[in-house]
Amino acid sequence: MSILNISAYRFVSLDDLPALRERVFAQCEALALKGTILLAPEGINLFLAAPREAIDAFMAWLHQDSRFAGLEAKESPSDQVPFKRMRVRLKKEIITLRQPTIRPEGGRAPAVDAATLKRWLDQGHDDRSRDVILLDTRNAYETDIGMFPQAVDYRIARFTELPGALAADQARYHGKTVVSYCTGGIRCEKAVLHMQDIGMENVYQLEGGILKYFEEVGGTHWEGDCFVFDERGAVDKALAPLDLLPLPYGEGAEST
Repeated sequence: MSILNISAYRFVSLDDLPALRERVFAQCEALALKGTILLAPEGINLFLAAPREAIDAFMAWLHQDSRFAGLEAKESPSDQVPFKRMRVRLKKEIITLRQPTIRPEGGRAPAVDAATLKRWLDQGHDDRSRDVILLDTRNAYETDIGMFPQAVDYRIARFTELPGALAADQARYHGKTVVSYCTGGIRCEKAVLHMQDIGMENVYQLEGGILKYFEEVGGTHWEGDCFVFDERGAVDKALAPLDLLPLPYGEGAEST
C-alpha cells in the first residue's frame, strides 16, 4: 500500500495561531498532503495522508518548531488517500470537553504503555494486585465497531457527555486501577486529567491509544476493529483499512 496515514497530537501552549495556521497550511499544500490539522491554544491534533516521502518531509519541517520537537505519529497504510482535501482549522480546544479547569498543556496525565496493559489484562490485575477497570472514552458509534469487551462503555454521543457519566458512577472505580482509552490518545489523556480533577485515584491513559496498542501488541484482548474518522471507516488489528462508509460525522472530525 502506497499511502501512509498518520495521526498525532500534543498538548502545548500556542499563542500565534493565525500565523501558525498560515505556515502549516502552506507547507501542507507544497507537499500535496490531504487531511485535517486542528490548532488551539492548548495544542495541535493532526490527521494526514500522502506517500511516505511527503509525510516525512512535513514532520521534519514541523519538528523544527521546538514546541513540536519529537512529536511522534501513529502510522497505518492504505491504497488510497482517505481525505478529499487539506484543512487547517483554528478551534478553542483540539478535543472538546468544555472543562476549563483542565489545562492539559501544563503537564501530561499518567500513562501505561500497550505492553503493560496487555500484561495486566493477561494476569487479571495490575502490578499492585488491584483490579483493572478499562474505560472507553469514545462515542457509541465507535464502540459498536470494536472495543475491549470488559470495558465500561457509557454509550455517549459526544465526548462532552463523559464528565456527567463519570459523576453519576464514580463509586464503581473506588479502590481500582482505571485505564482510559481512545483511538489515538487525546481523549483518554484529557479524561484522566478530568478524573484527577474530581478526586479519582489510580487513573491512567493508554499511551498512544488503540492504534498504538494494535501496533505494539497486535490487538490482544480486543474484539472487533477500530473506527477512524476518514474514508477508511475503520482499521483492523493489523491496521489495514476496512472502508466502512458513510462516516457519521464526516472526515476530519475530532477523532484521536
